[in-house]
Amino acid sequence: MSILAMITAFSLVLVALAVCRRQGLGLERDILVGAGRATCQLLAMGLVLRYIFALDDWRWTTAMLAGMITIAGANAARRGEGIPKARAIATFGIGLGAGATLLILLLLAIITYRPSDVIPISGMIVGNAMVASGLVLDRLRGEMESRQREILQALALGATGRQAVDSILKASIKAGMIPTIDWMRTLGIVQLPGMMTGLILAGVSPLEAVRYQVVVAFMLTSAVVLSSVTVGLLSCRQLFTPCHQLRGLASSGR
Repeated sequence: MSILAMITAFSLVLVALAVCRRQGLGLERDILVGAGRATCQLLAMGLVLRYIFALDDWRWTTAMLAGMITIAGANAARRGEGIPKARAIATFGIGLGAGATLLILLLLAIITYRPSDVIPISGMIVGNAMVASGLVLDRLRGEMESRQREILQALALGATGRQAVDSILKASIKAGMIPTIDWMRTLGIVQLPGMMTGLILAGVSPLEAVRYQVVVAFMLTSAVVLSSVTVGLLSCRQLFTPCHQLRGLASSGR
């Protein structure tokens, strides 16, 4: 694809801007800023990846992976503002989900620990784990705020902290998993995922592309489940004292 073609494709953004302006949605500035940031960030990432791919050094690959997890954790933690140590919990949960999934892929020799393999795969894993963790934190924070009286009543009757929030915890973890589960249900019917589409456009056999996409679906499910459960459990523990007293939500989730 030429640079001219990419610039010409900006006309699609202009269509979105025209529609938003016509409907009075007031999103024109947000769309322009988003399109500009996406372009700049992707170009910068392309330059960084070209440099790291050329080095082919496991240390740089690991540093890149750590940076992705750290940024993802900070972004997910914004959804759980008020939950103590939300950033640390989100970062740990995303790191655990991504690390365990990558380790399995490496042990099964599905990928090798080279930047051209690890970084693109990690991007998909960390991105989905980040979204799931953010949804868990957002649902947990909202439920804790709206059902605080109910939780206090359960504690007053002798329930432990975990028992008092058991239904909230399960609902929060499910909230993080549902988008991925729904995505798998419609995979190949409603949508052709990005990796499969990219491989087909690159000339790979559709059946071979399907095999790669199946592996991607499985690895994303694993990462999302591990991250959602970890973030949910650790967050709930932070909301109660060792004596099962409700700490409540702090002024900052970081």
